[in-house]
Amino acid sequence: MKIGEAAAASGISQRMIRHYETIGLITPAPRRDSGYRDYSDADVHRLRFIANARDLGFPIDEIGQLLALWSDRDRASADVKRLATARAAELHRKAVALEAMRKTLLELAERCHGDDRPECPIIEALQRD
Repeated sequence: MKIGEAAAASGISQRMIRHYETIGLITPAPRRDSGYRDYSDADVHRLRFIANARDLGFPIDEIGQLLALWSDRDRASADVKRLATARAAELHRKAVALEAMRKTLLELAERCHGDDRPECPIIEALQRD
């Protein structure tokens, strides 16, 4: 299938498919005589794997590790679990930080009168050293 069809089937844009080829996450698709890339069902399956990993917050380097583990039938599931639990811990750290930022913004907004006066605790907080 052509790149547009592979993109539609995998849910990954053509631009990202080309990028994944460039960085070695997927092997470049062979070219037809017409010059079009020719993707197989296996390529689309690999692209879906990448999309699922991205949806779970894995960065590119860890997706590369996951792909290598996926291809290695002698792998230990402990290796996969280690990557998943480390990613979950990082996502938790980010969620805690985001929640703290949200609370701070809500507290500042609560203290702001939101009227025609120039005094604003939000601006005051942002200009602090």
